[in-house]
Amino acid sequence: MSTELSRVKALTFDVFGTVVDWRTSIIRDLEAFGRRKGIKADWAELTDDWRGAYRPTLNKVIKGEIAFQRLDDLHRGVLDGLLEKFGVKGLSEADKVHINKVWHRLHGWPDSVPGLTRLKRKYLVATLSNGNVALLTNMAKFAGLPWDCVLSAELFRHYKRDPEVYIGACDMLCLKRDEVMMVAAHKDDLQAARAQGMKTAYVERPGEYGPRPAPYPKLDFTADVEAKSLGELAEKLGA
Repeated sequence: MSTELSRVKALTFDVFGTVVDWRTSIIRDLEAFGRRKGIKADWAELTDDWRGAYRPTLNKVIKGEIAFQRLDDLHRGVLDGLLEKFGVKGLSEADKVHINKVWHRLHGWPDSVPGLTRLKRKYLVATLSNGNVALLTNMAKFAGLPWDCVLSAELFRHYKRDPEVYIGACDMLCLKRDEVMMVAAHKDDLQAARAQGMKTAYVERPGEYGPRPAPYPKLDFTADVEAKSLGELAEKLGA
């Protein structure tokens, strides 16, 4: 490991796609819900459309077109339209709340818990996600994710890739920016972190979007460390 990286004391993680397999988790959860309720729907397509609306919705907040709202509320606004689009009828408000909170019930990739457990022996490990604090905390309890602390875009009332999120996270950890490494499966997230002076680690997650192409731009960007799993990242960081 280089001398520059030896200064790193904390790792902040993107969560959706990097640490948790949101697509498989949501499809399985909603299919089980549909069986219990006797509701037939294309839950996989609904899941893909729901996630597909994620970045465009956040961009409206970033551009000031809509006021800041926590991610749970943004998810619910999209969900209501999708339930109508896919002909899912007869749901109670409690049912809709349950479906919307599926984002709180996501499973980690197979390497996530052992990889994080290994990394936290050497580093402080924290979320740095667009998910709101309650969502990330509930998800950690559900999936057994061993975070040292939960940092959320909600704390800064901005969404990634706004600079305030990355700067705010380093400030909350009382660390210099080059003492914090952003870990993500999305290079635009890492590029935004590097622009604020953070170190970067790319973790490849080719199955995140299933058969759909990833909606993120292909960037000519090389992270400080690149790995195919959190276990490999720990190996490369000497954890």
